[in-house]
Amino acid sequence: MNTVSAVLGDITTQQVDAVVNAANRRMRGGGGVDGAIHRAGGPDVLADCIARFPRGLDTGDAGWTTGGDLPAQWVIHTVGPNYAAGERDPSLLVSCYRRALQVADDLGAGQVAFPLISAGIYSWPLVDAIAVAVDTLRSTESAVRDIRIVVRERPILELVHDRLGSAPAV
Repeated sequence: MNTVSAVLGDITTQQVDAVVNAANRRMRGGGGVDGAIHRAGGPDVLADCIARFPRGLDTGDAGWTTGGDLPAQWVIHTVGPNYAAGERDPSLLVSCYRRALQVADDLGAGQVAFPLISAGIYSWPLVDAIAVAVDTLRSTESAVRDIRIVVRERPILELVHDRLGSAPAV
């Protein structure tokens, strides 16, 4: 079982080897976490997306780019299912976390920060999104030693900590 923690903060400022981006299929930036990572990472992230993923990525898949101006060396992009658009197969969401960890292992990343994939503008129900994140990250075999779920709001942090079975850190 992997060590998974939850932190309150901004994923773009995490001091980790890689941050996970909840990307869209086009891999050209967007809103929410995707937009924040592209803005903070600068033009090198987008240039690398265009070069590495000229046709984008499929839902549930993952790939990496430079971290650009982020503190993280790499961005691991994964395309979450859009619940609001009818993509409601939970195996797609599970695949996002598993594939991101596989990419992290390929890169040799020891510390990876995750958002709650699909829980924002893609409208995956929050409690279910948290359960999938925690359960998948804990059960997927990986060499990553520090797996963090980064959230921006204390009530969400408390829900993640409830699922993790730990008390919230300040």
